[in-house]
Amino acid sequence: MSNIVTVQDTVTAFEPWMEPTDAELDAIDAEMPVIRAEMELLDAQIVVIDRTPCELDERRIRRARRRVLAAHRDHVNGRSGQTGGAA
Repeated sequence: MSNIVTVQDTVTAFEPWMEPTDAELDAIDAEMPVIRAEMELLDAQIVVIDRTPCELDERRIRRARRRVLAAHRDHVNGRSGQTGGAA
């Protein structure tokens, strides 16, 4: 019979050096508009996964796709979280 032994890494999995850095957290914050827009699109697609989409469903999906594209554009251009303004 073999003995069960714990591995030190799994026991101390929450060491401070394993936490995300401030730079990583800032990058996640900068990407949050993109993440939210993609989640909204996914929600719209899930609603119609087992049925034929009606006109309102199609509109919701189109709007969500436009929001994803706009969020990606803003993120790439470095305007995350900013609204309005001249282009």
